Amino acid sequence: MLRKLICFFLLIMSGQICAVAQEQARAPVGVVLMHGKGGQPAGNIASLAQSLEAAGVKVVAPVMAWSGSRGQPSHYDKTYEVALRDIDGAVATLRGRGATKIVIAGQSLGANAALAYVARKPAGIAGLIMLAPGHTPERMRMPEVQSAQAQARQMIAAGQGQQRATFPDANVGQRFTVSGTYAGWYSYYNPEGVANMPDNAARLRGVPLLYVVGRSDPLFSMGRSYIYEQAKAHPKSRYVEVDGGHFDTPDKARTIVLDWLKGL
Repeated sequence: MLRKLICFFLLIMSGQICAVAQEQARAPVGVVLMHGKGGQPAGNIASLAQSLEAAGVKVVAPVMAWSGSRGQPSHYDKTYEVALRDIDGAVATLRGRGATKIVIAGQSLGANAALAYVARKPAGIAGLIMLAPGHTPERMRMPEVQSAQAQARQMIAAGQGQQRATFPDANVGQRFTVSGTYAGWYSYYNPEGVANMPDNAARLRGVPLLYVVGRSDPLFSMGRSYIYEQAKAHPKSRYVEVDGGHFDTPDKARTIVLDWLKGL
């Protein structure tokens, strides 16, 4: 009789454990989805956000400090480090909406920001999604950018980083100028700073990474080793190539993103 009671107790306990595991697997997922340089939430990431919401994923797509139009940011007044703190608010919003699994995602500069954020604040983050990552200050060879970098370093060292000026900028083959402070612009263009994706990937620990790049994307030629393989291996991480370019990768990756989120 005692043996039967023990078996019955263990059966009940195992059932409860399975129920808890299933409940955890169904935990509401929330995604912070960030637009690229000179973009808006209603731009290239909009259809992906709609698809995620339709599938029951909670999404917050904030307007980031590098927002603008036609790929050109309005300004670089806020430093990249300060801009990344805005993600804290988006995470808090998702938690307030009941999300218990938080994923940080973005396209282009938004992907750069997602990586920079998670590499420094991985606690409580269930996953990282980089879609057509972009903005590579460590690879910038344009003379006007290098000259502006040197000038910005001098101004910041002299305590004049908050002075405003006009700076060179680039985005997927476009070259233009943008206003901002020396400290603000340089925080994005510092080759050894927060926007350096290989360095940030090497910091990444314990968070699965979904990396999606289009075969027509400028960064595609850099392959897996440039960013993805710099991160510590994780069993749920994936590197995926799609038939697309820099701007349509979020659309091309909708099914890939949804399937990956289901496996977290």
